[in-house]
Amino acid sequence: MKEKNGTPETPLCLTCTSTGFNQVKELEKRASGQAFELILSPRSKESVPEFPLPPKKKDLSLEEIQKKLEAAEERRKSHEAEVLKQLAEKREHEKEVLQKAIEENNNFSKMVEEKLTHKTEANKENREAQMAPSWSACGRRTSTLKKCRRTKNPKILLMRLKPTNLL
Repeated sequence: MKEKNGTPETPLCLTCTSTGFNQVKELEKRASGQAFELILSPRSKESVPEFPLPPKKKDLSLEEIQKKLEAAEERRKSHEAEVLKQLAEKREHEKEVLQKAIEENNNFSKMVEEKLTHKTEANKENREAQMAPSWSACGRRTSTLKKCRRTKNPKILLMRLKPTNLL
């Protein structure tokens, strides 16, 4: 055996039937790694191929072809029916969601309308409460004017309508 780079070259014997090689020889060691030489044994007649061939297809009769076509047609129809069923369910769900959204919108509109009506009524009552003293004062002045006109006494009329009495 020869020595290269200070390492003896020794053949390593390895028998492996699945890959078909019998010997492995280590070649020189390198900085990037080791190198090996595989020596393959000749193929024996007894060995079985690793990948068996698929069985040969037998010729199909007309009846078998018709059965396969009918089965394929039934599968296609059942798949089509399933797709249509899913689409119908999806449409029904969309209708339910739309109906729910419309109902919620109507409820919200009613609630807002009720709040607005209540607020308007409250504002109206507050306005009437604030204006009641003014209206009563105005009513008193009007009744005084009517009395004065009936009596036609201009002095009383002028005395009652002084700016100090109006405030």
